[in-house]
Amino acid sequence: MADVTAKRENESDGSDGFSPEAKRPRRDPDDEPGSDVEDPGHVLSGFTTTAVLRESSREKAIFIHGKLADQEAVVILERSPIGKENLAEIFTDSTQKLEMRNDFYSTYQLQPPAHLCEIKATVVCPATEKHVKKYQRQESLLVEETGEDYRSITLPYIQKKSFSLQWVFNILEKKAEADRIVYEDPNNKTGFILLPDFKWDQKQMDDLYLIAIVHQRNIKSLRDLTSEHLPLLENIWKKGKEAILQRYNIPGNKLRVYLHYQPSYYHLHVHFTALRYDAPGCKVECAHLLADVIENLRSNPRYYQTRTLYFPLGEEHWLLKKFREAGRL
Repeated sequence: MADVTAKRENESDGSDGFSPEAKRPRRDPDDEPGSDVEDPGHVLSGFTTTAVLRESSREKAIFIHGKLADQEAVVILERSPIGKENLAEIFTDSTQKLEMRNDFYSTYQLQPPAHLCEIKATVVCPATEKHVKKYQRQESLLVEETGEDYRSITLPYIQKKSFSLQWVFNILEKKAEADRIVYEDPNNKTGFILLPDFKWDQKQMDDLYLIAIVHQRNIKSLRDLTSEHLPLLENIWKKGKEAILQRYNIPGNKLRVYLHYQPSYYHLHVHFTALRYDAPGCKVECAHLLADVIENLRSNPRYYQTRTLYFPLGEEHWLLKKFREAGRL
């Protein structure tokens, strides 16, 4: 697969950055490893479009399915955010065309200098059917999952259908992205690696987005957590915030720290985003605050193994089909 993410989670999978990187395919945190494309200057010149999977005016992004070097691929194009350091150049050097004027109000089309018109390109190649469905526009349904549902429906799905985690292991073993690590605690039990998610350009602090990936390899998600994992979670909570304060000068009370359920990949990871950033997946039906997770496990050591949890799934998601087959929808 191309060296992308769409992250870490970024997405997201900051799902880390664009710019000149707009020319470079990068790994989606949720994606399986594949062949790397070696010519970063022209990698997309051979891309042919099959279908537009989704457009998002809110994210200023378009998701495209096609082929790249005879392999199935998904390309995500996103407009880079406007940085305040570029405002003077935008105002003075842009071509301006008046569109409308009415009393106090007027609108213009601005054509900024070329270097301020960057588009971030995230490439997933080779892309599987799961990748295509992941980025396709779908109606979502809210699923109610009991502890027994997890054991009988969700866990077998994870064991059979989830994405490869080789890209995660590459990060943990420093075989990939070692230069992007912001902080590491190497302890096998309580340690983790903190690095930017690919969704963040690492320029705008308002959109700050980092991921903490745990070194333990036997924790798939929230459902696996018990009170024995409290030292790990408390360590991430404390040292993750300290590392972000030291590197980016953003205090912990301006951060949203949470886990997804369902996660996009089944190796425990924690999201750190700027509190003011309306990050993908931070809605109440998707995100569980790490502080709440810690308190819940202090109150009940098996809280997440017995609790009924709710989460949205796209109508074409394989797991949703399993819930339907089991008569749970």
